[in-house]
Amino acid sequence: MSANAIDQSADGFEVAGRRFQSRLLVGTGKYKDLDETARAVAASGAEIVTVAVRRTNIGQDADAPNILDVLPPARYTILPNTAGCYDADSAIRTCRLARELLDGHHLVKLEVLGDQQTLFPDVVATLAAAEVLIKDGFDVMVYTNDDPIMARRLEELGCCAVMPLAAPIGSGLGIRNRLNILTIVENARVPILVDAGVGTASDAAVAMELGCDGVLMNTAIAAARDPVLMASAMRKAVAAGREAYLAGRMPARRFASASSPLEGMFL
Repeated sequence: MSANAIDQSADGFEVAGRRFQSRLLVGTGKYKDLDETARAVAASGAEIVTVAVRRTNIGQDADAPNILDVLPPARYTILPNTAGCYDADSAIRTCRLARELLDGHHLVKLEVLGDQQTLFPDVVATLAAAEVLIKDGFDVMVYTNDDPIMARRLEELGCCAVMPLAAPIGSGLGIRNRLNILTIVENARVPILVDAGVGTASDAAVAMELGCDGVLMNTAIAAARDPVLMASAMRKAVAAGREAYLAGRMPARRFASASSPLEGMFL
């Protein structure tokens, strides 16, 4: 594909048999209200929107505001996630609840956390939960650490996308281990999406330049001074990083190389 004429609508990625144009996925927590949530999501251009089932009303409480009223499933692909689960059983129950509330919806984001301070994944429990959910008919997009071996294990288990962290959830530290992310990307046969740790637009661009299929973020947008403007910036950064990846960067050199040729100079 020529970088001079990248058709963003034709350069999407596929997950669980569905094709998406936007490579930016966004969360829905930490906004001041549902109106700001809706405006930021719209500005991001995201098609996949993840929702923490244990923290957000998607129909559990008929008397409370429902986030699906401002982010309708007819417009967005809702990605229920298991944020706040610290064991495999609670994550499995949460996914099954989401399927019931969303009329049989089977695309989920699995995350099983190891402790409340770091929010690092418990990879042993994650493997156990993923195995059960896949056998139960779910399409599992899975949050994990940046370990290439674990990423491969999850892919082999049948996860439809692997989502390694860039840095701890909500930290905004950016990609701390580019080589691990690159190794995961180079060896994967399913989409790889950086999840957690992005802080600003340049972090999203770096993830895409490494060859990731997409980036998922929440706090980087919701905690910005102007969330709607940051959502727009992230949209552009993901697109720019993708174009840079397709274009192929110049080789890094230790010493200077003149931009203009030295041969044929007029004296």
